[in-house]
Amino acid sequence: MRKIFLSLLIILGTISCSQAQKTEFSPEALAEKLQTLDGKEISFQDILAKHKGKTIVIDVWASWCSDCIKAMPKVKDMHKKNPKADYVYISMDKTAEKWKTGIEKYELDGEHYLAPDGMKGKFGKAIDLDWIPRYIVIDKKGKIAIYRAIETDFDKINATLKKLN
Repeated sequence: MRKIFLSLLIILGTISCSQAQKTEFSPEALAEKLQTLDGKEISFQDILAKHKGKTIVIDVWASWCSDCIKAMPKVKDMHKKNPKADYVYISMDKTAEKWKTGIEKYELDGEHYLAPDGMKGKFGKAIDLDWIPRYIVIDKKGKIAIYRAIETDFDKINATLKKLN
């Protein structure tokens, strides 16, 4: 009985992990509008199109998120180790002011966007956001190489980036 129970747990874990990895974004995610630093709106699809043919690292974060802040040195190290990748930050901050202050305070080098309705809003739901920081890696062909990585996954992210670049 115990072996059957353990086997079921392993099978369920494998199924749930395999479902977590997507290779492309949903139409809802692609259509979502994010805010640019100058206050304009841009669709997520248009952001990705700007980086066509490049490896992209998306960092979903917020200036109020202690785990995000603790991970910043590893993010900066990732930049140094993988300079060919493009870095896109999507903030879940509650105000544009706090978002912009966070960019300056933590000296984040890359492109910056704000999800205007936060983690539980339309964009967050469309990318299955349940934790930040969240890292997504997209290959040069536009396919998602890593859909769900968190602050403990930098070895996995760096290994993936090394293969892609």
